[in-house]
Amino acid sequence: MNGRDKNGRADADVDRREGFWLSRKGEAHVRARFWKLATIVGAIWLAGMVVARTGATADGPQPAIPWSQQKSGLEFQSRSNRERQQDLTLNPGMLWVDQGAELWKKAEGAASKSCRDCHGEPERMKGVAARYPAWDAQTRRLHNLDTRIQECRTIRQQAAPLAAETEPLIALNALVAHQSYGMSMAPRIDGPARAVFDRGRRIYEQRLGQLNLSCAHCHEQSWGQRLRSEVVSQGHGNGYPIYRLEWQKMGSLHRRLRSCYLSVRAEPPAHGSDEHLALELYLAWRAKGLPVETPAVRR
Repeated sequence: MNGRDKNGRADADVDRREGFWLSRKGEAHVRARFWKLATIVGAIWLAGMVVARTGATADGPQPAIPWSQQKSGLEFQSRSNRERQQDLTLNPGMLWVDQGAELWKKAEGAASKSCRDCHGEPERMKGVAARYPAWDAQTRRLHNLDTRIQECRTIRQQAAPLAAETEPLIALNALVAHQSYGMSMAPRIDGPARAVFDRGRRIYEQRLGQLNLSCAHCHEQSWGQRLRSEVVSQGHGNGYPIYRLEWQKMGSLHRRLRSCYLSVRAEPPAHGSDEHLALELYLAWRAKGLPVETPAVRR
């Protein structure tokens, strides 16, 4: 009996050891499969984060707010403001458009040339504002309407440049932009403009100032919510230059951007700076498909 007991115990010990090693091998196999699956899931998650952060897809960059949900700032205005903008006989910004029409045909500078001498009637500018800012291969820089007007003035007309935010510059800008009224925004961000676009997007997403906020915090994450008496819009630039009741006059997009910098208690870039131009291009791309509304009216 003792021999049989010993043999039985020995056999049982062998069985337990074999079961233990089989169990360990099974656990190792399960762990290996788990980590393989976790690696795959992690890679997919990381790729998703990259797409979400950069908005990049096989079809090009995508906005944080889907194209189908883009809304013009007009939709966040009061009924009276919407009516004031849409009825051009009531729209106060049309005073600047009319002023621009007078300046268009006025000879300026040592060359004694007018805008009309080179470009014909203002109606020939139809579609220009819809694709601006635009990269100029000849000067190898990004132009918005202001810088293009200034270039024509200094080179073609041989006149002194107009100061930023002055009535003549705003009026000419408003006149040119108004010719594209109702056309869809369609700026290009390919070629050399892509680097400027990427910079503009980084600026848009960068936290700034003592309030540590970015443009995206307000206009992508909080649009539609109330900020005191205002409803936060998506922050599109498809109506500039605009007439703001707060200003009691027309103003440029760059003036509005400076206001936003000051609102978050940050030092704004200089008017017409490369930072503002890059941000303007990014904002124009975000507004792709929305109609040009110049002169827009805002509170």
